[in-house]
Amino acid sequence: MYEVLLVVYLLVAITLVGLVLIQHGKGASMGASFGAGASNTVFGSSGSGNFLTKSTAILAIVFFIISLLLGAITNNRSKPADAWSDLSKPATTQQKTEKPVEKAADVKKDADVPN
Repeated sequence: MYEVLLVVYLLVAITLVGLVLIQHGKGASMGASFGAGASNTVFGSSGSGNFLTKSTAILAIVFFIISLLLGAITNNRSKPADAWSDLSKPATTQQKTEKPVEKAADVKKDADVPN
């Protein structure tokens, strides 16, 4: 379920970005910014909206809902990723390995070597 939602989330996000990029803004025409022609639509109502506007709104709502669902599913997962993710428990004691005893001949060789 989680993986399916993640794939759908990715597809909705890519589609949403694409739809937003292909739309024209309210002041997209050059004449509107200088007061010519269709400048009354810059601050006025844009009407009921076309197909791109409605589909962008629907995809934004779906994106928001899937985001909330993924957050809720992820919040309920209690499996730690590794031993270091739950630091509330004391660390387990590991047995210390004994250091091998150095031979007297090796110690003497190291002492003879100048640093």
